Amino acid sequence: MASVDYYKILGIPKNASEADIKKAYRKLARKYHPDLNPNDKVAEKKFKEINEANEVLSNLENRKKYDAYGEHWQNAEAYEQKKQRQRQYERSSQGTSGGYSQEDFSDIFENMFGGASSGRSTSSKFRGQDYNSELKLNLKDVYKTQKQVITVNGKNIRITIPAGVENGQIIKIKGHGGKGVNNGPNGDLYLQFSIINNTKFKRNHNNLYLTVALDLYTALLGGELMVDTFDGKVKLTIKPETQNNTKVKLKGKGFPIYKKEGQFGNLYITYELKIPTKLNEKEKELIKELQKQR
Repeated sequence: MASVDYYKILGIPKNASEADIKKAYRKLARKYHPDLNPNDKVAEKKFKEINEANEVLSNLENRKKYDAYGEHWQNAEAYEQKKQRQRQYERSSQGTSGGYSQEDFSDIFENMFGGASSGRSTSSKFRGQDYNSELKLNLKDVYKTQKQVITVNGKNIRITIPAGVENGQIIKIKGHGGKGVNNGPNGDLYLQFSIINNTKFKRNHNNLYLTVALDLYTALLGGELMVDTFDGKVKLTIKPETQNNTKVKLKGKGFPIYKKEGQFGNLYITYELKIPTKLNEKEKELIKELQKQR
């Protein structure tokens, strides 16, 4: 099996900075994205390789392991543990004939990473490496539960995104990390959500907040006002003499509560009084007359 060179895939040198890696990845991802290359198997394969390379090199710890162990980087920790046990055994076996030779030490490495064994019949099982990935979504995308296909290390994974997931929240997808060694269990995928709020609502957990303009006449005399909620409009009744910064709670009109079907937070409306401008002479006279009455 040919060795994988992630630096070569991204077209960058081994001393590339984090910014260089990000720039190279974005450029190639745009070039080979499936949406721009429909039914192109070569571009699809290239896109998966680019994502896999970026997943490893953009993570500082994974990059260190890759630089040290190449394509076997996922098993770096297991290798170090075996190497440590080898040193401990050698120290406890000094002066005896039962210690490992340098040739035996090479066999340990080969057994771990699938190489030829020199007489040993069994190899230890090792759990695969855990993966970390980020998924960027708009706030509107997480208002309802949805299914989505994501690509991690060149592998397409179909996931369900529950309504109400929060920015920065991490979920574990069991068994979708690195492949285990010698039939060991696969690692897990830890997916972090980056939620972009490009709406006029402010979100705080399950509650939403919105500032609404209220004209002076409706505030003084009362009336009705159509207000946006996250999933439509509602009609509110404005009490006479409503003051600036008055707050109103709309129960159950907030954001879905994570993994609680049919339950929602609240929407809090703040009225912001709008003072009329560019008054004509008649309007000014009326206000002066009203002032005299007060």
